[in-house]
Amino acid sequence: MKFKLVYTFLILSAMCLLSCDRPKCANENIIFKTNTPNSKKYKDELVTQLNKVKDSKLTYWLQKYDEQNGKETLYFNIQGDGLCAILHLTMKHWNTLENVRETKAVGRRGAEFTNLKFKIKQDSISTEFVFVSYDRLID
Repeated sequence: MKFKLVYTFLILSAMCLLSCDRPKCANENIIFKTNTPNSKKYKDELVTQLNKVKDSKLTYWLQKYDEQNGKETLYFNIQGDGLCAILHLTMKHWNTLENVRETKAVGRRGAEFTNLKFKIKQDSISTEFVFVSYDRLID
């Protein structure tokens, strides 16, 4: 009886772990491979690729929190319809994400954000993705 209980627990735990992981994707874009996600060249290419994919085809998975020179950002794995990249998202407000900020995303890494919305601010000097909102956070 004890063996069955342990076995059932292990099977359920494995299923939960597998269901929380994002689907695998392979990046074939040379610009994404040779530049960092916070570089202008990478971000400009991401803008180009995002214009080719319907928003409804994209999924976003929280990768990490970062703070540089007082500027807070989140990194997301973004994928869908052939796109496999990293989104470097500037956080100007933390509405509904206060816990992510407080914990610096610890405990939320790998969480899926549905319908993530952001503004793109682009000029000849910089390209920036700025957080607007999201519908749900799925752990």
